[in-house]
Amino acid sequence: MKNIYIVLIKAHTGLGSAARKITRYEYTHTAVSLNGSLTDFLSFSRRRHYMPFDAGFMHEKRDFYAFGKHTFFKAKVFRLNITDENFSRVMKFIRKCESDTELIFNLISMATMPVFHGINIPKAYNCMSFTAGILQLSGVKLGKPFYKYSVKDIDELLSDKCIFEGNLQRIPSSEYEEYMKKCPPLEYFILLSNLTVIKSRRIKNLKIRS
Repeated sequence: MKNIYIVLIKAHTGLGSAARKITRYEYTHTAVSLNGSLTDFLSFSRRRHYMPFDAGFMHEKRDFYAFGKHTFFKAKVFRLNITDENFSRVMKFIRKCESDTELIFNLISMATMPVFHGINIPKAYNCMSFTAGILQLSGVKLGKPFYKYSVKDIDELLSDKCIFEGNLQRIPSSEYEEYMKKCPPLEYFILLSNLTVIKSRRIKNLKIRS
């Protein structure tokens, strides 16, 4: 048997603040950690703090959440004890996410979640669908398709597995400087345009389930 950890994060970002006003729910991001130290978080998220459109599979660190002047972030942690066989399935999926260059961030599903409650675009994930997919591979029975789970849904699904809720202290990482690096406006719009083109092609050529 192996332990994995599902972590809900109250993000300090502007998007996180806006999401809380819309949903009236404090946690706005979710990630997976493979050890109890909670220093490495796996998720689909922005690769750089100031570039929300440069997003994909990420190894996030505590100082990505408690950035700048922040010294902590609020989190809710769930522990799952899973079989070795299911853990192998989880790791196979994580390795695929690390190596598959065609995987992209599902911004459309993220942005329209309050209205459409999840849109499945092949080879595209956001933090919620990634975490729900991990739960499914871990043997957790889902009551609906994995891409329809919101952060709040994940919270309710795992309510009996919570082991911690409170503030996690910032820990400096070697990746922080690169994560916080700002980029020129031109690069910002190029990345946004490229992401829009890729998603448009996939929507046109592949059937999307909602």
